[in-house]
Amino acid sequence: MHWQTHTVFNQPIPLKNSNLFLSDRPLCEAVMREGAAWDAELLASIGQQLGAAESLELGRLANANPPELLRYDTTGERLDDVRFHPAWHLLMQGLCANRVHNLAWEEEARVGSFVARAARFVLHAQVESGTLCPITMTFAATPLLQQALPKPFHEWLKPLLSDRYDPHLAPGNQKRGLLIGMGMTEKQGGTDVLSNTTRAEKSGDEYRLVGHKWFFSVPQSDAHLVLAQAKGGLSCFFVPRFLPDGQRNGVRLERLKEKLGNRSNASSEAEFCDASGWLLGEEGDGVRQILKMGGLTRFDCALGSHGLMRRAFSVALYHAHRRQAFGKNLVDQPLMRHVLSRMALELEGQTAMLFRLARAWDSRRNEQEALFARLFTPVAKFAVCKGGIPFVGEAMEVLGGIGYCEESELPRLYREMPVNSIWEGSGNVMCLDVLRVLGKQPGIVDLLSNDFAAVKGQDRHFDRAWRQLQQRLRRPDETQGREITQLLWRLGTGAQMLRHASPPMAQAWCQMMLDTRGTSPIGEQVQNDLLLRATGAAN
Repeated sequence: MHWQTHTVFNQPIPLKNSNLFLSDRPLCEAVMREGAAWDAELLASIGQQLGAAESLELGRLANANPPELLRYDTTGERLDDVRFHPAWHLLMQGLCANRVHNLAWEEEARVGSFVARAARFVLHAQVESGTLCPITMTFAATPLLQQALPKPFHEWLKPLLSDRYDPHLAPGNQKRGLLIGMGMTEKQGGTDVLSNTTRAEKSGDEYRLVGHKWFFSVPQSDAHLVLAQAKGGLSCFFVPRFLPDGQRNGVRLERLKEKLGNRSNASSEAEFCDASGWLLGEEGDGVRQILKMGGLTRFDCALGSHGLMRRAFSVALYHAHRRQAFGKNLVDQPLMRHVLSRMALELEGQTAMLFRLARAWDSRRNEQEALFARLFTPVAKFAVCKGGIPFVGEAMEVLGGIGYCEESELPRLYREMPVNSIWEGSGNVMCLDVLRVLGKQPGIVDLLSNDFAAVKGQDRHFDRAWRQLQQRLRRPDETQGREITQLLWRLGTGAQMLRHASPPMAQAWCQMMLDTRGTSPIGEQVQNDLLLRATGAAN
């Protein structure tokens, strides 16, 4: 007797072989609008490559096979190296070839290079996020090193700006490409780096470091920027993996962290055993030196979370178009269509605001643009990274039980989401930074007033929210830091939507995000436009 227990139908195959750039109409428009139209052809090529099944499989493999710590070699000598799956190295090769680690720092960098680099970052985040950690650390450290690289390491400038990925365990001056990590956090302090106990004592032209780091990011890097206590106070040091004479530096890797997500990336604990370091800047100037990079790494956190959200939504929308329930495709069920439209509208606003912020970073030599970037970078990190966690959870619900299973991409995306909210300053740290900018940067309220004046009167929800923020800013209260930061994000984003989106879509965004009375329906035509734009099509 032939038994047939069931046949498989009404099960969409996973989303693959799509163009991650061309399928994202809001991203395409933002790149054109904010000054990187010259990069559109290459972005389309990158989007096609990253959306291919082979690239998505590399992302899966890199996380299914996390890095291993190799403390000793076969002879018993200290090695302090990290072994990665081949998928990791292929992904890193692609990132470096696309210059995500240094595009904006080239000597002949084009106008809009920061915007183009941000788009490349978002595209890669949709495939694999762990590899972005060494990329963003290197990107943030490079402009500081271009100005203050210690003399024994001047040969490093060329490989720092190359498009090569070189994972070999060798001195930096012998490599074709370099990576830079950071070491700030200690066990007793965490965010409170002023409580660091690692000591640095001057010895000739260099310093000797003794102490530890609780989180030593990207331990396989060619050098780290490390905070340590010198005679003049907390200072920043350049600590290479290999010394100028080719000998190994006294940095000992104790173990790799087991993390909720970000499993492809190595995060370690380290000890400094009389390690050699070179002072960057002046003694006691360590926090200011690190903060030069903090804005860049925080912006990347927001970009990375946005990329994860975009991928989760793409998976959910693709499934909803192909899965039937109760006689209709899921996307045609009214409540599901409402949920998906709200998710698409949230991403529309994020894309507009993040790439306006990228343009501000690109134009940071302009005082007003620098001030815009200084304020809205911590605002964006707080709002986007916080909002990403429930957003991916909502996408998971669209798929139901299969979205909760590891065969789907969504569990990995969900585990990945909290890291960007925690690293480089958690939510409270971002809000306190926002309050600091509001309190200490002259002209900040004038900047906001000028920015919002262009859209005043276009939407009553926006106008009312701006009046509310002005009232709060007269006597800002630390306990309201989160509310102020969230309102700044919504107003900044609302202004971008009112400028650049169609009037019905901009009105829908303002009502969804700024109407305090609760959830409002999105009109059918706006729903249609949103879901078409989310798949690369537009009316």
